[in-house]
Amino acid sequence: MRAGLFVLVVGPSGAGKDTLLDGARDHAVCAQRFHFARRVITRPAGAPGEDHDSLSEADFARREAQGGFLITWRAHGLSYGLPSTLLDVVRAGGHVLANGSRGVVAELARRVPHLVVVEVTAASEVLAQRIAGRGRESSEQVLQRLARKADVLPPSVPALRAYNDGTPAEGVERFVELLLGLRPPMALRSLPLQTPEPLCVLHPDDAGAGGTLEVVAVHGGRSERLCVPVTVAGDGSWVPPGHIGLDVRSAERLGVPTGAALLVRTVAPARERALLRKKIRGEPLGELEYRHLLREVVDGRFERTELAAFLVAATQSLSDDEVQGLARARAALAQTLSWDEPMVVDKHSIGGVPGSRITLIVVPIVAAFGLAMPKTSSRAITSAAGTADAMETLARVDLTANEVSACVRSARACIAWNGHLNHSVLDEVMNAITRPLGLDSARWAVASILSKKKAAGATHVVVDLPWGPGTKLATEEAAHELARLFERTGQAVGLQVRALVTDGSHPIGRGVGPALEVRDVLAILRGQADGPQDLRAKALLFASHILAWHPRVGTLAEGQRVAQELLESGAALRAMDAIIDAQGRREAPVLPGACTFDVLAPHAGVVEAIDGWAVAELARAAGAPSDLGAGVDLLCEVGQRVAQHQPILRIHASSPQGRDAGQRAAERMVRANPAIRVGSEEACLAR
Repeated sequence: MRAGLFVLVVGPSGAGKDTLLDGARDHAVCAQRFHFARRVITRPAGAPGEDHDSLSEADFARREAQGGFLITWRAHGLSYGLPSTLLDVVRAGGHVLANGSRGVVAELARRVPHLVVVEVTAASEVLAQRIAGRGRESSEQVLQRLARKADVLPPSVPALRAYNDGTPAEGVERFVELLLGLRPPMALRSLPLQTPEPLCVLHPDDAGAGGTLEVVAVHGGRSERLCVPVTVAGDGSWVPPGHIGLDVRSAERLGVPTGAALLVRTVAPARERALLRKKIRGEPLGELEYRHLLREVVDGRFERTELAAFLVAATQSLSDDEVQGLARARAALAQTLSWDEPMVVDKHSIGGVPGSRITLIVVPIVAAFGLAMPKTSSRAITSAAGTADAMETLARVDLTANEVSACVRSARACIAWNGHLNHSVLDEVMNAITRPLGLDSARWAVASILSKKKAAGATHVVVDLPWGPGTKLATEEAAHELARLFERTGQAVGLQVRALVTDGSHPIGRGVGPALEVRDVLAILRGQADGPQDLRAKALLFASHILAWHPRVGTLAEGQRVAQELLESGAALRAMDAIIDAQGRREAPVLPGACTFDVLAPHAGVVEAIDGWAVAELARAAGAPSDLGAGVDLLCEVGQRVAQHQPILRIHASSPQGRDAGQRAAERMVRANPAIRVGSEEACLAR
């Protein structure tokens, strides 16, 4: 017999857990399917609050010592416990529903076979109204309660959200819908199917009403999830009962072996289709409408064709007011982090400039000053390196939220991968549709970026907006327009945002590729004379703007002076070493690949242009970013005179195969679109 689910319901004050649990208990089907746990509390019987079993502190301690509790915790000066008999219910295949605490989730996951957390939540303004409505606390106490830092849920435990910011009846209806959609754990079976879209196959006995399933797998301390439409195996020959068959790509994405237990839930049909169609018609949506709509997008309730139409419409008609409302809606839906810091700073770049790895210089300068900077960054998607790829040559970047907090406590900063920390199902869907179609999603991106910064607990954010050929912003005017939108939207969500328009017409630094870019960064941090000065100057500019926010600094000129002093004194280098140690230093850093090939100038002349994306294409051909040592070294600058056959760039790889692939790409590029354009000898002499 398969073990059942243990569903633990958690949530902050004012979220309405008790209301939802009472409503589920009164629902006939829910009451039949779930065993509702009765808590033991050291509170007198008949006291206001939930119906519970009452024990004195002495009796509670005695029962705990005798093993009578599955889990216990303390809150509000009371002891709480869930009886150990609940484990027998789960082992017998029953499903338990219990009111609990976020603080016990990790330990409870070790004690029950299949734990699922349902987090009841509501918008902060709704929580404030409900707490104030009790009349037990002052306005200041209400704000303090809302500001309390909640325990971060372990990423290894499947967690679902139940939104309860409407009427009690609406909240109960959605809560019951979520609970009844949960299925007993199913075993994974990878099917020999290569399909363009995710697909799952069930045995007829397990199919139920079909529709769409959300599948969650836990591995390596993480949870991965995907939404898939159901296909029923007519004769049951594809998968046995209790198993779920997934196409090869979906099974690989979950990252767990065949036979692994998966959490599966039925996704209810969309309620907010009218809002989706409203946007498709080009009409504006308000913040509350976006909040309702995006919840259902994240829950996988819409067909992919519907989402494509919606997202195309959103890229074509998104007003400034909508961007601000969308940002607030997304921030309200995100899992938020809080810090006991008066100022938490962050930096973001919309990308487009190969080699511009200023984050690895800015963060240690800011950390050396003492400001908190929990920086999460992406891996490369179409470029030769992302900030996380570069940092990975020196340290671990795949950090949990708790590890990020520990890094900030010990080193004042981190440079971590955002894959799990800031993962957005919404952006995942958005990118899969907009990128192949080449849609301009810059305005949507403003809302996405700033909502993530808000959710990550930032208070001040500086944004890099490079413009020029090959970047996401073709003109300086477009960059300034987007900068104004970033700053207005930041103000709307409660952030101080400074958006800087920068020159993106050529690469920054000399190296393009993870290890080569880090080589340039370390040269600047170590004060080496041969460090690329354009990289140094840009990093100091952004660090100056961040430091200028601090009251002790106050002006950009003073920020520049302080940043330069921290860099030249070695304080920034020491801060970088502390960050690396806090994240987990690699035994040996990854160095630029030793297999090289030099591209030579075809003739004497002056370097007229360097195509950054063509350079990045060469680096990717050589194996970057998956080969952290692969990349391209720029051996010349725009405006430099070069001789015929002088090396102008060097391709690095960690294997002869990578080097040869880079060489072939360079030879093709010379005939079509050279990465470095050298003017003719005549033009050179005319100068």
